Amino acid sequence: MISLFSKFESEGVLGINRRIGEFILPNNPREFYPLVDDKWKTAELTRQFHVPMPKHYGLIDTFGGIQKTNVLVKDHPGFVVKPANGGMGNGILVISNTETLDTGKVLYHKSDGRVLQEKELNHHISGILSGLYSLDGNSDTCILQERLECHPFFQEISFRGIPDIRVIVYLGYPVMAMLRLPTKESGGRANLHQGALGVGVNLTDGTLTHSVCNDKLIDVHPDTKQTLRGRVIPHWNQILEMSSRCFDMSGLGYLGVDIVLDENRGPLLLEMNARPGLGIQIANRMGLLGRLQLVEKIKNSADGPKDRVHRILQEL
Repeated sequence: MISLFSKFESEGVLGINRRIGEFILPNNPREFYPLVDDKWKTAELTRQFHVPMPKHYGLIDTFGGIQKTNVLVKDHPGFVVKPANGGMGNGILVISNTETLDTGKVLYHKSDGRVLQEKELNHHISGILSGLYSLDGNSDTCILQERLECHPFFQEISFRGIPDIRVIVYLGYPVMAMLRLPTKESGGRANLHQGALGVGVNLTDGTLTHSVCNDKLIDVHPDTKQTLRGRVIPHWNQILEMSSRCFDMSGLGYLGVDIVLDENRGPLLLEMNARPGLGIQIANRMGLLGRLQLVEKIKNSADGPKDRVHRILQEL
């Protein structure tokens, strides 16, 4: 009898150990990790490479600096609070509106409908600075970032929040992509670990294919009840080229690139990940290994982002 492991291997499913041993360790120099793990450093990098990203309003790096929050977001009633070194969406707060009462008291309305008082927001930022959400558990810094306007494409198929597109890039060539859609269970966040949807994407043209939620295949969004398959993500070539450019920008040969679509600004780089998860294979019902091996055959060091996208799409 063929073991389950052998069956996965024969279908090109990439496992954790092989991902680390054959693709991450040989291709991702440790000295470049801070460029993607620290979102403030990522933002500085994107400015050098002219890659569009959500605007940063300010950085809070001391407990005393928490009192500056109101000043930093004064002209921005909606904003995002996030740890600079966080992961899996932990510690992120999306404030959709700020309300100042006649008494002078400030209320922060979250995207999920809940309301925070100023002291609650400050307490959350304090937790970020303490390292409560950081990848390594060490003290962290807090970024105050632009709140984006969801692209009309997602109006029928997303529950609040901002969806994002994860693209796996190997040696500069995009090899697989999925759309992550917020749900009521995920609290309006595009995070699979918290109950968001993962939707496979046909790499050649941006068409949505299979959908998965909590590791179960589904056909419609659990909250909007809309069918997902067959819809085509706008700006698809631009998204692939931006993802490819992240290889040149980061120096990492195997990475996950997360891109959001803003109603006014189009595709924006949200962040990069040096250790992207493998759930994208479930969403696409396809193993990564074949795509990675294809890149090994067609790679050309002289290729730029547009060339790499064109070359991989020709082969699929």
